[in-house]
Amino acid sequence: MKKYILSTVALLSAVSFTACDDMLDTEPRKTEATPETFTDVEALNAGTYSIMNVLAGRDATSFPLFMWEIMSDNCYGSGGLQDDEVKSLHHLVETRVDQYETPFITLYGGVARANTQIETILNLDWTGKDAKRNQLLGEGYFMRGLYNLWLTQMYGDVPLITASLVTPEMEEEADAENVIFPQILTDFVAAKNLLSATKSSGHANKFVAEAFIARAYMFWAGFHKGVTDLTKGSAPEIEIFESEGTSAGTLSKQDVIDCLNDIIANGGYDLCDDYRSLWQYSNSLLWDEAHDADDAESMKLPVEERGNKEGTHAYEFIADMERKNCFDQPGMGNGNTEELFQIQFMNASAWAIGDTYYTNSRQYSCYVSCFWGLRCNGTNGDRDHTYPFNQGWGQGTPSVNIWDDWTTAENKGSYTDMRKLGSLINCVTELKDYTFEKDDCEESGYSVKKFNSVCLDACAKSLDTWWTKAPGYSKSSLDNSMQGDHFEDFYLMRYADVLLMHSELTGDAKGLNDVRKRGLGYRLGDKAPEAEYVEIPATLENIQNERRWEFAFEGIRFNDMRRWTGKGNKGGYASKMLQAQEGKPITVKGNRNYGLLKHMTCSWTERYEATDGYLSKPQNQINLMNGKLTQNAGWDASDSKTQYQTLY
Repeated sequence: MKKYILSTVALLSAVSFTACDDMLDTEPRKTEATPETFTDVEALNAGTYSIMNVLAGRDATSFPLFMWEIMSDNCYGSGGLQDDEVKSLHHLVETRVDQYETPFITLYGGVARANTQIETILNLDWTGKDAKRNQLLGEGYFMRGLYNLWLTQMYGDVPLITASLVTPEMEEEADAENVIFPQILTDFVAAKNLLSATKSSGHANKFVAEAFIARAYMFWAGFHKGVTDLTKGSAPEIEIFESEGTSAGTLSKQDVIDCLNDIIANGGYDLCDDYRSLWQYSNSLLWDEAHDADDAESMKLPVEERGNKEGTHAYEFIADMERKNCFDQPGMGNGNTEELFQIQFMNASAWAIGDTYYTNSRQYSCYVSCFWGLRCNGTNGDRDHTYPFNQGWGQGTPSVNIWDDWTTAENKGSYTDMRKLGSLINCVTELKDYTFEKDDCEESGYSVKKFNSVCLDACAKSLDTWWTKAPGYSKSSLDNSMQGDHFEDFYLMRYADVLLMHSELTGDAKGLNDVRKRGLGYRLGDKAPEAEYVEIPATLENIQNERRWEFAFEGIRFNDMRRWTGKGNKGGYASKMLQAQEGKPITVKGNRNYGLLKHMTCSWTERYEATDGYLSKPQNQINLMNGKLTQNAGWDASDSKTQYQTLY
C-alpha cells in the first residue's frame, strides 16, 4: 500500500517534485499537504486541470489527441529523418519498449490529483457553501473520468485507481469494458449532477459532462460491445456505480440522448457562422493586412473591399470574411459560441519550469502548433516564401488520403466544402515558394492549417507568431516565439460534436445537416452558395464522412475509426481505411518523385488488427508492477513486426 499526495500547485507556480521508483509510478511523495489539511481547493483544482497542459506542451508522443491523429488515416508520421518516434506511432510500432511511458505516467498523475481533490472536498466542512463545494467536487469527478478515458483508450486494461490510498486490489489490472468504463461513466454522471449549468471559461460544467457521457458511451458501445452502427438498432445499458452525486443503476442509450437533448435545448451553444472563425489563421491582424491598401482610390471603398498595399502580402483565403467573424473578435476563436471544453494556454511558459512527468517548460503553449508547423530551414520559412504560415517541426503532415477522399466527396456531391482548405494547407498551390527540405520524409504536399503557426508582415521576425502583435503581449515567456507563442485553444469538445453525436444516436439528420450546411458555407448570408442546399440522411456513411471533415486534426478520428470497427473484428472500417494509405505518393529528402508509401514492417491492416489500436504498455511499468500489469496483444517486443525499422 502507498499514499500519493499532491504537492501544493498553483496554476502559474512551478513545483519541484521528488523522484520515485515504485509500482504504478504516478505521483511523487513530497508531502506538503494532505486531504486533512489542504484548504486551498481551487489551487488543487487548477493542479488537476494543469495535467492537460503538461501533456499538450510536451513532445509529439505524449499528447493523446495529437498521438491519435498521427495513428489515424488523416496524417503521416513524417518530420525529419531523425524523428523516429512520430513515424513509429503512425506505423503502430515502437522504437523502444518504454516509448509510450510518458503519457501513461502523466495521466495517472492526473488521476491521482483528481482523487486527492475529491477526498479533500469530501473531508472539509462546506456549511453554507454547498454550490461551491458541488462545483469543485463535480470538476474533480469529471477530470478523473477524462484522464481514465484517455488512459483506457490508449492502453486498454489497466489498474483503476479511485483513491489516494492505493490498495493492493487497485493495483490489479482492471477490465476496460466491464470495470473501467462503468467507473468513467459513473464519474461523468456524478459530475453532471453536481456541476452547475453556468459557463466558466476553461472549466467543466453540467453540459460538458453530458457531452462526454455521450462520447464515452458511444466508444464503449461501439468498440467494446460491437454496436458499430448506432444510427439503427439498440445499444446495451452500462452499469453505473454508487457515488457522491449519483446512485447505483444503469445508463441507457436513451439516457445519453437525453443528455444531448439537454445541451441542445438549454446549453446556449451555437455554431459559429463561418468555420474559419474557429482557427487562428483568421485573426483580424492578418485580415487587416489583406485590406491595407491606402491609395486614394482604395480609400474610397469600404474596408472589406480594399485590396492590400503594394509590396506587402495578403492571405486571400480569409479576405472575403466579415471582419467581425475573425478569430480574435468577440464570440469567435478562443471562447467562441460552440466551444464547450478546451485546453487553454497563456504566455507563462518558462524554461525554468523544467521537464518532469508533471511539469513541462512549454506547458502553457499550444505546442502542436510547432509540431504541425511547416518543415522549413533557413529562408524557406521566410514570409516571402510561405506567408502567412511559418516554421515548425513538420511532423504529422496530412495524408494524401484525406485530401483525395475529401475531393472525391466534393466531386460526387457537386459542392465545395470550405472546411477542406479551412483545415489543410496545399503547400504547392497555396504557398508562394515552399521548398521540400532535404531532411524531410513522408511529406504529402499538405500541412495542417488549423494549428499551423501564423506570421504577419507586422511581426518583427519571420519566425515570430501573430500573437506577438496581439493586444496585451509584451515579450515571449520562453524568449523563443516559434516555440512559445502559441495560445490557440485546443478544443476537446465542440457543439458541432454534440449535434453529430445526436444524429448518430437518433437517426435524426437535423444536427448532421446543420453542421454540414456551415461547412459548405450556407451560414454566410449573401456570400452563401447560390445553389439550394440538399439535405442528406443520417446514414452511418454520411456521419462517418461528416465527422472526418468537421474534426480533421482535432484528435477524434482514430477512436471514431475504432468504435466503427469493434474490438477484435477483422477487415473492419479501421483496417480498410488505414491500409488505404499504402501506395500513395510521398516526398522524401526533398525528392518529390521518391515513390510510394509503404508500411514499415508488414501492413497497417496487420498491425491494427494485432493491437486493436492500443499502444504498448511501458515495460518499465510492467516490471514495477511485478506481474500485475500485462502487455497488450500485438506488442511482443521479440516480434520484429512491432519494432521500428529505418525506411528513409
